[in-house]
Amino acid sequence: MTISRRNILKIVGAAAALPLFGSHAFAQTEPLKVGFMLIGTVNDNGWNFGHAQGAKFMKEALGDAVAEPTIVENVPEGPDCERVLRELAQSGHKLIFATSFGYGDYVIKVAQQFPDVKFEHATGYQRSDNVATYNARFHEGRAVCGTLAGHLSKTGKAGYIGSFPIPEVVLGINAFVLAARKVNPAFEITPVYISTWNDPAKEADTARAMIDQGIDVIAQHTDGPAALQVAEERGIVGGFGQGADMSAFAPKAQLTSIIDHWGPTYVQSAQAVIDGNWASADRWPGLKEGEVQIGPYNESIPADVVAAAEAIKQGQIDGSFNIFTGPINDHTGAEKVAAGVTLTDAELLSMDWYVEGVNPPA
Repeated sequence: MTISRRNILKIVGAAAALPLFGSHAFAQTEPLKVGFMLIGTVNDNGWNFGHAQGAKFMKEALGDAVAEPTIVENVPEGPDCERVLRELAQSGHKLIFATSFGYGDYVIKVAQQFPDVKFEHATGYQRSDNVATYNARFHEGRAVCGTLAGHLSKTGKAGYIGSFPIPEVVLGINAFVLAARKVNPAFEITPVYISTWNDPAKEADTARAMIDQGIDVIAQHTDGPAALQVAEERGIVGGFGQGADMSAFAPKAQLTSIIDHWGPTYVQSAQAVIDGNWASADRWPGLKEGEVQIGPYNESIPADVVAAAEAIKQGQIDGSFNIFTGPINDHTGAEKVAAGVTLTDAELLSMDWYVEGVNPPA
């Protein structure tokens, strides 16, 4: 069930009119109600679409043990999300997924008011007894995409549209350019932050400006396909789907895509709540676990380039390759990671510096 922020009030009111049962009887006879709070629409064909597909996967896997998932769309990262979280909890949802980074403080606040409800925050870092966090190793997919860019770019210059300069985004930028420079040591990338997760017009305008400045490959860490559509219309080498396969919007320009497969995570969490053994934790799976997947490669890509990208993917799956193993220099050329040293997860999750080859935004 997909609802707007406005209509969630009706659901809360209806829930208040239901007869009350003892908690023990409810746990045994009622399906688990699971809520999802999205920053955009399920039809964005990217980030939010992926979470909606994950909710569908959960329902199909668990059947009658869970109610039809409640999905609340277009909830901004601000005080309004606190209201939505509270209303979901008040209407009987015992597991609530908040799927955008900026929801974090509000999740913690509302969770304190509903200790019997389990909350999980995507891409977050704050946890408590009833708040868990989960993420995906998107940077592993970025390393595959960067490999393709290094091989295919004719100018050796790429653009990267970021939402906000948070560690998750910086991490992806760095993984992309490190992989590209293993192919072309002169490769460089220029990121531009647009201060929003989803603004198709702003994404498209930014992509056009980048292309006018000489880039021929574009990547984005935003929610929809706008940048990829510009790559298609301008006929550059190409770009990459983000969060989902976006080839329907850019059949020539999409080189491959990073696909977020949230379903198994949602099944695991819901089953844990049903079984009574849910526990607060941080989960960060990637290519190995199948939460990050690489979409089909464009048929125009030469076989040897596909093989190079596949080798990077497989190396990250079997553990023989890590894009963040030194030597790594920062954007000034100074050594940041010594040869043979691999950055820890904690260092990756707090990344606030750029590698060599990144032209930091002004």
